[in-house]
Amino acid sequence: MAEAPRPTASHRAEYYALRSVIGTLHALPWNAACVFGAKLCTLGYKPLGIRRHVVESQIAAAFPELSGDEVQALARRSYAHLGRSSIETALLPSIGQKGVLEMVESAEGFELVEDAMSRGNGAVLVTGHLGNWELAGAYVAARGVPMDVIVRTQANPLFDAYINETRGSLGMTVVRDKDAARRTPRSLREGRAVAFVSDQGVMGLASTFVTFFGRPAKTPRGAAVFAMKYDTPTLFVTALRQPSGRYRVSVERVPIIRTGDREADVDAIVANYTAILERWVRSAPEQYFWHHRRWRRQPDGTPPELRDPSL
Repeated sequence: MAEAPRPTASHRAEYYALRSVIGTLHALPWNAACVFGAKLCTLGYKPLGIRRHVVESQIAAAFPELSGDEVQALARRSYAHLGRSSIETALLPSIGQKGVLEMVESAEGFELVEDAMSRGNGAVLVTGHLGNWELAGAYVAARGVPMDVIVRTQANPLFDAYINETRGSLGMTVVRDKDAARRTPRSLREGRAVAFVSDQGVMGLASTFVTFFGRPAKTPRGAAVFAMKYDTPTLFVTALRQPSGRYRVSVERVPIIRTGDREADVDAIVANYTAILERWVRSAPEQYFWHHRRWRRQPDGTPPELRDPSL
Protein backbone atom coordinates (compact mmCIF):
# COMPACT_ATOMS: atom_id res chain seq x y z
CA MET A 1 0.00 0.00 0.00
CA ALA A 2 1.36 3.40 -0.98
CA GLU A 3 2.29 5.66 1.90
CA ALA A 4 0.05 8.69 2.29
CA PRO A 5 1.72 11.95 1.22
CA ARG A 6 3.15 14.04 4.03
CA PRO A 7 1.24 17.30 4.58
CA THR A 8 3.09 20.46 3.66
CA ALA A 9 3.13 23.70 5.65
CA SER A 10 0.52 25.02 3.21
CA HIS A 11 -1.67 21.97 3.81
CA ARG A 12 -1.43 22.49 7.56
CA ALA A 13 -2.31 26.18 7.30
CA GLU A 14 -5.35 25.40 5.11
CA TYR A 15 -6.50 22.61 7.37
CA TYR A 16 -6.24 24.47 10.67
CA ALA A 17 -7.90 27.52 9.15
CA LEU A 18 -10.76 25.29 8.05
CA ARG A 19 -11.06 23.63 11.46
CA SER A 20 -11.06 27.05 13.11
CA VAL A 21 -13.93 28.20 10.90
CA ILE A 22 -15.88 24.98 11.54
CA GLY A 23 -15.30 25.34 15.27
CA THR A 24 -16.70 28.87 15.16
CA LEU A 25 -19.73 27.76 13.14
CA HIS A 26 -20.53 25.07 15.69
CA ALA A 27 -21.29 27.88 18.12
CA LEU A 28 -23.90 29.38 15.77
CA PRO A 29 -27.49 28.23 15.23
CA TRP A 30 -27.71 25.87 12.25
CA ASN A 31 -29.49 28.29 9.92
CA ALA A 32 -27.17 31.16 10.82
CA ALA A 33 -24.13 29.01 10.05
CA CYS A 34 -25.57 27.98 6.68
CA VAL A 35 -26.47 31.55 5.75
CA PHE A 36 -22.90 32.55 6.62
CA GLY A 37 -21.60 29.83 4.29
CA ALA A 38 -23.83 31.02 1.46
CA LYS A 39 -22.70 34.63 1.83
CA LEU A 40 -19.04 33.70 2.15
CA CYS A 41 -19.07 31.57 -1.00
CA THR A 42 -20.94 34.28 -2.92
CA LEU A 43 -17.91 36.50 -2.36
CA GLY A 44 -16.00 33.94 -4.41
CA TYR A 45 -18.22 34.87 -7.33
CA LYS A 46 -18.01 38.59 -6.84
CA PRO A 47 -15.76 40.42 -6.09
CA LEU A 48 -13.13 37.63 -5.97
CA GLY A 49 -14.12 35.93 -9.24
CA ILE A 50 -12.91 32.45 -8.24
CA ARG A 51 -13.69 30.16 -11.21
CA ARG A 52 -16.31 32.68 -12.30
CA HIS A 53 -15.52 32.22 -15.99
CA VAL A 54 -15.82 28.43 -15.71
CA VAL A 55 -19.19 28.64 -13.96
CA GLU A 56 -20.71 31.27 -16.25
CA SER A 57 -19.47 29.72 -19.49
CA GLN A 58 -20.76 26.26 -18.57
CA ILE A 59 -24.16 27.57 -17.50
CA ALA A 60 -24.42 29.58 -20.72
CA ALA A 61 -23.55 26.47 -22.75
CA ALA A 62 -26.06 24.28 -20.92
CA PHE A 63 -28.83 26.88 -21.10
CA PRO A 64 -28.30 28.86 -24.32
CA GLU A 65 -31.75 30.39 -23.97
CA LEU A 66 -30.65 32.44 -20.93
CA SER A 67 -29.62 36.08 -21.29
CA GLY A 68 -26.30 37.28 -19.93
CA ASP A 69 -27.99 38.73 -16.85
CA GLU A 70 -29.85 35.47 -16.25
CA VAL A 71 -26.61 33.49 -16.53
CA GLN A 72 -24.98 35.74 -13.93
CA ALA A 73 -27.96 35.47 -11.59
CA LEU A 74 -27.93 31.68 -11.84
CA ALA A 75 -24.16 31.60 -11.31
CA ARG A 76 -24.50 33.71 -8.16
CA ARG A 77 -27.16 31.33 -6.81
CA SER A 78 -24.92 28.36 -7.55
CA TYR A 79 -22.13 29.89 -5.45
CA ALA A 80 -24.56 30.52 -2.60
CA HIS A 81 -25.82 26.94 -2.77
CA LEU A 82 -22.28 25.55 -2.77
CA GLY A 83 -21.40 27.61 0.29
CA ARG A 84 -24.49 26.57 2.19
CA SER A 85 -24.23 22.87 1.34
CA SER A 86 -20.51 22.87 2.20
CA ILE A 87 -21.27 24.19 5.67
CA GLU A 88 -24.10 21.67 6.06
CA THR A 89 -21.70 18.88 5.18
CA ALA A 90 -19.07 20.14 7.62
CA LEU A 91 -21.64 20.27 10.43
CA LEU A 92 -23.35 16.93 9.75
CA PRO A 93 -21.30 15.04 12.38
CA SER A 94 -22.59 17.45 15.04
CA ILE A 95 -26.21 16.39 14.43
CA GLY A 96 -25.57 12.68 13.90
CA GLN A 97 -27.76 10.25 12.02
CA LYS A 98 -30.93 11.39 13.80
CA GLY A 99 -30.29 14.94 12.65
CA VAL A 100 -29.55 13.74 9.12
CA LEU A 101 -32.94 12.04 8.99
CA GLU A 102 -34.61 15.23 10.22
CA MET A 103 -32.97 17.26 7.43
CA VAL A 104 -34.97 15.27 4.87
CA GLU A 105 -38.61 16.25 4.53
CA SER A 106 -39.52 13.53 2.03
CA ALA A 107 -37.94 10.46 0.45
CA GLU A 108 -39.57 9.45 -2.80
CA GLY A 109 -38.84 5.97 -4.09
CA PHE A 110 -36.80 4.82 -1.10
CA GLU A 111 -38.70 1.54 -1.22
CA LEU A 112 -36.58 0.79 -4.30
CA VAL A 113 -33.48 0.81 -2.09
CA GLU A 114 -35.16 -1.44 0.46
CA ASP A 115 -36.31 -3.85 -2.24
CA ALA A 116 -32.85 -3.98 -3.82
CA MET A 117 -31.17 -4.68 -0.50
CA SER A 118 -33.66 -7.43 0.33
CA ARG A 119 -32.39 -9.47 -2.65
CA GLY A 120 -29.02 -10.04 -1.02
CA ASN A 121 -26.69 -9.07 -3.87
CA GLY A 122 -26.27 -5.44 -2.87
CA ALA A 123 -27.08 -2.37 -4.91
CA VAL A 124 -25.24 0.09 -7.10
CA LEU A 125 -26.20 3.66 -6.18
CA VAL A 126 -25.37 6.48 -8.55
CA THR A 127 -25.50 10.21 -7.91
CA GLY A 128 -23.94 13.42 -9.22
CA HIS A 129 -22.60 16.68 -7.86
CA LEU A 130 -26.09 18.05 -7.40
CA GLY A 131 -28.00 19.23 -4.34
CA ASN A 132 -26.15 17.88 -1.32
CA TRP A 133 -24.61 14.61 -2.44
CA GLU A 134 -22.87 14.06 0.90
CA LEU A 135 -26.22 14.33 2.68
CA ALA A 136 -27.73 11.88 0.20
CA GLY A 137 -25.16 9.26 1.17
CA ALA A 138 -25.49 10.01 4.88
CA TYR A 139 -29.28 9.68 4.62
CA VAL A 140 -29.11 6.24 2.98
CA ALA A 141 -26.70 5.09 5.70
CA ALA A 142 -28.92 6.60 8.42
CA ARG A 143 -31.80 4.49 7.10
CA GLY A 144 -29.76 1.42 8.04
CA VAL A 145 -28.33 0.52 4.64
CA PRO A 146 -24.76 -0.87 4.83
CA MET A 147 -22.94 1.24 2.28
CA ASP A 148 -19.57 1.92 0.71
CA VAL A 149 -18.88 5.26 -0.94
CA ILE A 150 -16.26 5.52 -3.68
CA VAL A 151 -14.30 8.74 -3.12
CA ARG A 152 -11.50 10.66 -4.78
CA THR A 153 -8.41 11.50 -2.74
CA GLN A 154 -8.18 15.20 -1.91
CA ALA A 155 -4.97 17.12 -2.59
CA ASN A 156 -4.66 18.14 1.07
CA PRO A 157 -4.06 14.91 3.04
CA LEU A 158 -5.21 16.49 6.32
CA PHE A 159 -8.49 17.62 4.81
CA ASP A 160 -8.82 14.26 3.05
CA ALA A 161 -8.51 12.40 6.36
CA TYR A 162 -10.94 14.80 8.05
CA ILE A 163 -13.73 14.49 5.47
CA ASN A 164 -13.38 10.70 5.33
CA GLU A 165 -13.55 10.53 9.12
CA THR A 166 -16.73 12.61 8.86
CA ARG A 167 -18.23 10.16 6.37
CA GLY A 168 -17.32 7.24 8.60
CA SER A 169 -18.93 8.85 11.64
CA LEU A 170 -22.20 9.01 9.68
CA GLY A 171 -22.20 5.31 8.86
CA MET A 172 -20.51 5.23 5.46
CA THR A 173 -17.50 3.04 4.65
CA VAL A 174 -15.00 4.98 2.56
CA VAL A 175 -13.35 3.25 -0.41
CA ARG A 176 -10.77 5.22 -2.35
CA ASP A 177 -11.32 5.29 -6.09
CA LYS A 178 -8.05 3.48 -6.81
CA ASP A 179 -9.35 0.55 -4.71
CA ALA A 180 -12.88 0.48 -6.17
CA ALA A 181 -12.25 -2.23 -8.76
CA ARG A 182 -10.92 -4.58 -6.07
CA ARG A 183 -13.34 -3.77 -3.25
CA THR A 184 -16.67 -3.36 -5.03
CA PRO A 185 -17.18 -7.03 -6.05
CA ARG A 186 -16.64 -8.16 -2.47
CA SER A 187 -19.00 -5.51 -1.09
CA LEU A 188 -21.77 -6.49 -3.52
CA ARG A 189 -21.33 -10.18 -2.67
CA GLU A 190 -21.72 -9.21 1.00
CA GLY A 191 -25.01 -7.50 0.20
CA ARG A 192 -23.77 -3.94 0.63
CA ALA A 193 -24.74 -0.88 -1.39
CA VAL A 194 -21.90 0.83 -3.25
CA ALA A 195 -22.29 4.51 -4.16
CA PHE A 196 -20.63 6.17 -7.14
CA VAL A 197 -20.56 9.84 -8.15
CA SER A 198 -21.20 9.78 -11.88
CA ASP A 199 -19.90 13.08 -13.21
CA GLN A 200 -16.18 13.17 -12.41
CA GLY A 201 -13.33 10.87 -13.35
CA VAL A 202 -12.55 7.92 -11.08
CA MET A 203 -9.00 6.61 -10.71
CA GLY A 204 -8.72 2.93 -11.51
CA LEU A 205 -12.06 2.73 -13.34
CA ALA A 206 -12.63 3.24 -17.05
CA SER A 207 -14.68 6.04 -18.58
CA THR A 208 -16.64 6.58 -21.75
CA PHE A 209 -17.96 9.63 -23.59
CA VAL A 210 -21.68 10.32 -23.38
CA THR A 211 -23.79 13.38 -24.07
CA PHE A 212 -24.40 15.82 -21.23
CA PHE A 213 -26.37 18.94 -22.16
CA GLY A 214 -25.66 18.25 -25.80
CA ARG A 215 -21.88 17.99 -25.48
CA PRO A 216 -19.69 14.88 -25.17
CA ALA A 217 -18.40 14.48 -21.64
CA LYS A 218 -16.01 11.89 -20.25
CA THR A 219 -18.00 9.89 -17.72
CA PRO A 220 -17.04 7.05 -15.35
CA ARG A 221 -18.51 3.69 -16.35
CA GLY A 222 -17.57 1.72 -13.23
CA ALA A 223 -21.10 1.73 -11.81
CA ALA A 224 -22.44 0.36 -15.09
CA VAL A 225 -19.73 -2.30 -15.36
CA PHE A 226 -20.49 -3.67 -11.89
CA ALA A 227 -24.25 -3.49 -12.47
CA MET A 228 -23.91 -5.59 -15.63
CA LYS A 229 -21.35 -8.06 -14.33
CA TYR A 230 -23.08 -8.83 -11.03
CA ASP A 231 -26.71 -8.30 -12.14
CA THR A 232 -27.08 -5.75 -9.37
CA PRO A 233 -30.04 -3.38 -8.98
CA THR A 234 -28.89 0.10 -9.99
CA LEU A 235 -30.52 3.23 -8.61
CA PHE A 236 -30.02 6.96 -9.04
CA VAL A 237 -30.22 8.91 -5.78
CA THR A 238 -30.34 12.67 -5.34
CA ALA A 239 -31.03 15.10 -2.49
CA LEU A 240 -32.35 18.52 -3.54
CA ARG A 241 -32.86 21.46 -1.19
CA GLN A 242 -36.46 22.58 -0.92
CA PRO A 243 -37.82 26.09 -0.12
CA SER A 244 -38.16 24.97 3.51
CA GLY A 245 -34.36 24.55 3.70
CA ARG A 246 -34.76 20.81 4.16
CA TYR A 247 -34.20 18.21 1.45
CA ARG A 248 -36.17 15.91 -0.78
CA VAL A 249 -34.40 12.62 -1.47
CA SER A 250 -35.45 10.96 -4.72
CA VAL A 251 -34.62 7.43 -5.85
CA GLU A 252 -35.29 5.94 -9.28
CA ARG A 253 -34.18 2.92 -11.26
CA VAL A 254 -31.50 3.27 -13.89
CA PRO A 255 -32.67 1.40 -17.01
CA ILE A 256 -30.57 -1.64 -17.85
CA ILE A 257 -31.15 -3.45 -21.14
CA ARG A 258 -29.11 -6.50 -22.16
CA THR A 259 -28.65 -6.92 -25.91
CA GLY A 260 -25.73 -9.35 -25.83
CA ASP A 261 -23.21 -6.64 -26.70
CA ARG A 262 -21.70 -6.09 -23.26
CA GLU A 263 -19.62 -3.03 -24.06
CA ALA A 264 -22.49 -1.28 -25.83
CA ASP A 265 -24.85 -2.19 -22.98
CA VAL A 266 -22.46 -0.71 -20.40
CA ASP A 267 -22.17 2.52 -22.38
CA ALA A 268 -25.98 2.65 -22.65
CA ILE A 269 -26.28 2.42 -18.85
CA VAL A 270 -23.78 5.28 -18.48
CA ALA A 271 -25.84 7.32 -20.94
CA ASN A 272 -29.00 6.48 -18.97
CA TYR A 273 -27.73 7.65 -15.58
CA THR A 274 -26.19 10.73 -17.18
CA ALA A 275 -29.57 11.57 -18.74
CA ILE A 276 -31.22 11.19 -15.33
CA LEU A 277 -28.66 13.55 -13.82
CA GLU A 278 -29.24 16.09 -16.59
CA ARG A 279 -32.98 15.98 -15.98
CA TRP A 280 -32.50 16.71 -12.30
CA VAL A 281 -29.98 19.48 -13.03
CA ARG A 282 -32.53 21.13 -15.32
CA SER A 283 -35.03 21.07 -12.45
CA ALA A 284 -32.63 22.82 -10.03
CA PRO A 285 -29.68 24.24 -12.01
CA GLU A 286 -28.52 26.47 -9.15
CA GLN A 287 -27.81 23.32 -7.12
CA TYR A 288 -25.32 21.83 -9.59
CA PHE A 289 -21.55 22.00 -9.13
CA TRP A 290 -20.76 24.12 -12.20
CA HIS A 291 -17.35 24.91 -10.71
CA HIS A 292 -15.99 21.63 -12.10
CA ARG A 293 -15.06 21.69 -15.81
CA ARG A 294 -17.48 18.99 -16.88
CA TRP A 295 -16.42 19.05 -20.54
CA ARG A 296 -12.69 19.31 -19.94
CA ARG A 297 -12.00 15.94 -21.58
CA GLN A 298 -13.65 15.14 -24.90
CA PRO A 299 -13.07 12.69 -27.75
CA ASP A 300 -10.86 13.56 -30.69
CA GLY A 301 -12.82 15.09 -33.51
CA THR A 302 -15.34 16.91 -31.33
CA PRO A 303 -16.71 19.83 -33.40
CA PRO A 304 -15.50 23.26 -32.21
CA GLU A 305 -19.04 24.32 -31.24
CA LEU A 306 -19.32 21.37 -28.86
CA ARG A 307 -15.94 21.66 -27.16
CA ASP A 308 -15.27 22.76 -23.61
CA PRO A 309 -17.03 26.15 -23.32
CA SER A 310 -14.75 27.31 -20.51
CA LEU A 311 -11.66 27.46 -22.76
